[in-house]
Amino acid sequence: MENTLTSYGDCNDDNILHMVGMIEDSTMLNQISGAALQMQRELQWFKLVERIVNPKIKESTNKNGLTPRQLFTKNHGNMKEKGEKWKWMKGTASSSIVVATLVVTITFASAFTVPGGYDQTKGFPILHKKIEFKIFIVLDAMSLFLSSTSVLKFLEVLTTRYTEEDFLEVLLKKMIVGFSTLMLSFLTMMMAFFVALVVMLGDESPFASLGRTISKFAMSGDELILMSIFLTIYFSVPVIYFIWTQFCILRNMIKSTYSRDIFNRKMKLGFS
Repeated sequence: MENTLTSYGDCNDDNILHMVGMIEDSTMLNQISGAALQMQRELQWFKLVERIVNPKIKESTNKNGLTPRQLFTKNHGNMKEKGEKWKWMKGTASSSIVVATLVVTITFASAFTVPGGYDQTKGFPILHKKIEFKIFIVLDAMSLFLSSTSVLKFLEVLTTRYTEEDFLEVLLKKMIVGFSTLMLSFLTMMMAFFVALVVMLGDESPFASLGRTISKFAMSGDELILMSIFLTIYFSVPVIYFIWTQFCILRNMIKSTYSRDIFNRKMKLGFS
């Protein structure tokens, strides 16, 4: 039965894989936002059926002399062009590069304009022995690394060749990594900014006082941990807001790219 189904051809000698290569205005496809995600879903569906059918069917031609893959490329050419010109993807990548570059500039400059200044005789930062200063340096370095990674990923999106295979995983994975590293760079940059305030204000800092007050209810030596938790929660608010505003599209990209079963059902692969 399986062999009969997969080898069936219509009046144009189109087999089951040819039919998969044809675009259908299905409800499932229309629920996916953006031509790039739609192109990715079509490729996933084609690849899934390709694993089921007999390998000989992959190279069979119809009355027009087209193999299933050639028919897929022909029918999805318009969708591919829309994916390349997808306003959200290119526009967001361009805007995000500007933001990430700004973070790179700020964090790079912060590494040489450290809080407290430098010792004019020895050349070392005056506050280099303080644990808060070391935390600042680590957070600043993390933000610089993450924002630089984000810039590179978004540049890759803008310079991608946009072949059919790019829409399957590569393109969306780059967007996911770019977004994730950009948001993390924001978080670490804001944490570094707050730690710098704590270093410079010292005992006059209301946040340092709050950290000492909280630590009274904990074991000795836990003040740094409690302060780190407080910083993370306090400065995560803008980042959480940014994530929330972009949550739907980011969720769709992650689900579409990393979901193992795109149709949420088990399927036995006859020829894999």
